[in-house]
Amino acid sequence: MVESSNKKRSSRLYRLGLLAAAGALLILGLYEDATMTLDSPLRMNEPVTISLRKGDGLSVLAEQLKQKQLLVEPFWFKLLVLRTGSLQRLRFGVYRVMPGTTQRGLLDLIVRGRTVETPITIAEGLRFEDLIQILKEQDTLRHDLKDQAYLDIMRALGEPDAHPEGQFFPDTYYASERTTELDILKKAHKKMHAVLQEEWQDRAPDLPLASPYEALILASIVEKETGHPEERAEIAGVFVRRLLQGMRLQTDPTVIYGMGEAYHGNIRKEDLRRDTPYNTYTRNGLPPTPIALPGREAIHAALHPAAGTSLYFVARGGGRHRFSSTLEEHERAVDQFQRHPERP
Repeated sequence: MVESSNKKRSSRLYRLGLLAAAGALLILGLYEDATMTLDSPLRMNEPVTISLRKGDGLSVLAEQLKQKQLLVEPFWFKLLVLRTGSLQRLRFGVYRVMPGTTQRGLLDLIVRGRTVETPITIAEGLRFEDLIQILKEQDTLRHDLKDQAYLDIMRALGEPDAHPEGQFFPDTYYASERTTELDILKKAHKKMHAVLQEEWQDRAPDLPLASPYEALILASIVEKETGHPEERAEIAGVFVRRLLQGMRLQTDPTVIYGMGEAYHGNIRKEDLRRDTPYNTYTRNGLPPTPIALPGREAIHAALHPAAGTSLYFVARGGGRHRFSSTLEEHERAVDQFQRHPERP
């Protein structure tokens, strides 16, 4: 009886030993599989961009890695994050993952917050309200402006009495997840000030412009009047000669700006007669503020106008203009290119 019990006990111990050995082998195999998986390069032949945004958790990140085909099954990556206590150390941002990166390397990249910067392009000719809308649409930026009034924004930039239109240099700026909308505005505002001062110091003599701000206003009009670089100085020359002779500028972009939301794509005769602070058909001199964001080329043209005698210009198609020195020549050009463009 005792012998029978011993045999049964030995049998159980033998089976438990086999199970333990099998378990150990299984664990060893899983460990080797995990190690091989975590230390093998991700499935990629070229750089891949991934993002971890505020509110995204580990599951969202793992699913993104699967969707971008970096991982077939993200189980080991998720386990690595949890086992290393990295879950609370994941940093939001946009990351560029390079070929050869392992899962361990990817986790290190995200924990260290080695984000890439996203380009944000501000084009010439935009209004300030367009600029703000572009910033609001950037997922990369931290949105700190909310619904602040424009003057509040300028106050935050250190110019509480300044009108924001035209005050920001059109260029490409770079942002990370920690960059705010105000950060971009500060960079663009600082650069506009630097460019304007640099161009002002090198301006042509005898210009009818009393300050860099007036140059900025004129440059914004030049920017809106033509997109052809070779025409900018000639356009500026027309406006400078008009200012010197006491003629009204009579430029449509200022009228459009003054119309605001009432503008729907066409200017009528009554619009030209309706007085606003920006209607250069009814008022002398420059408008009170810029009407858009001018680039360096437009600023340079405003401060280095082309010499000549032309006082008029009219669109002749393709974004280009016909310039005239007399009203009679101008009327003929208007007749040719606008009133009767079908005539040969």
